[in-house]
Amino acid sequence: MEFWFVWLIRAAWLAGISPILIASIPSPKLSKFRGFIVGFAGRGKTLRSSSKKFTVPQKFFGHFYIVGVAWTTLLLVTTWRYAYETAPLSSEKLHFPDVASHLTGGSHVFSFHKSRLTPLEHRFNVWKTVFLLLLMESQVIRRLIESVYVFKYSPSARMHIFGYFAGLFFYTAAPLSLCANIAPEVARFVGNQVAEFIAKGKGHTSAPGFDLWLSVNPLMKLGWLQWFGAAVFFWGWSHQRSCHSILGSLRERSDQGNEYVIPHGDWFEIVSSPHYLAEIVLYSSFVIASGGRDINVWLLFGFVVANLTIAAGETHRWYHRKFENYPEKRRAIFPFFY
Repeated sequence: MEFWFVWLIRAAWLAGISPILIASIPSPKLSKFRGFIVGFAGRGKTLRSSSKKFTVPQKFFGHFYIVGVAWTTLLLVTTWRYAYETAPLSSEKLHFPDVASHLTGGSHVFSFHKSRLTPLEHRFNVWKTVFLLLLMESQVIRRLIESVYVFKYSPSARMHIFGYFAGLFFYTAAPLSLCANIAPEVARFVGNQVAEFIAKGKGHTSAPGFDLWLSVNPLMKLGWLQWFGAAVFFWGWSHQRSCHSILGSLRERSDQGNEYVIPHGDWFEIVSSPHYLAEIVLYSSFVIASGGRDINVWLLFGFVVANLTIAAGETHRWYHRKFENYPEKRRAIFPFFY
């Protein structure tokens, strides 16, 4: 079960990345395919007129974050409970030599066989997964709040229905990818708990014990990679929040129609889509915090980079068509490069 579950997630990410990479090949023979992909990715001001037939209101973006918060919370609570019950780290700490060995091949992440971890390494991985889900939770909660209080979508703003379903997929698959390697065992744990509850009945089932310190202390014992990853995460998190606030302030009322101005401030001074750049920084932190050894996280990151790069390119070209005085030094998404 574990084998097919993990590879199903990997296949899904590869299916999402491949068309974008093909569309990025600068070949005239692929121009129609490129237009096809860009049409699906367009939304709001970048949505092409030829793609407006199958669209939904852009304010449906809020649905992504409702799904993201509900799903990530469920995964976080069940994984944290599983970690608390089965993976204590109250008196142990995974020392640097163990981590170094683990990162240089001990996990066999590219192997077709399940890695052979020591009990201590396995417990470390379980709590590391809790840590990653905590970061993801802080991201989707903030995005949900922004969708309600910061962004004021124009009533005419639309997005392609394919992009809508792609967004729902992303906020389901992204948190699942962060815990894919232990999700089957967490599911078995939860299933056993439910079966025990049903078999014994509520009156014969004692309330599970809980110690706040024991549920938090193992997170303090994680390594420097996890905390460096967290620092990178909140660096991107804070800049994305700032850039979203700038975008939200450009339209004081949602009924202002299609009036656009050039945004300024924060990373807008160097790229046209700094909120996308910040998103890439955010998801690079998951690669760092996971130790750079989880192919599921790498594929998640690859999808984010590919998807946002093509979207940022369209946004950059739209700005140049719209404004004659658009800052020439700004790049699309990667400073001084693209």
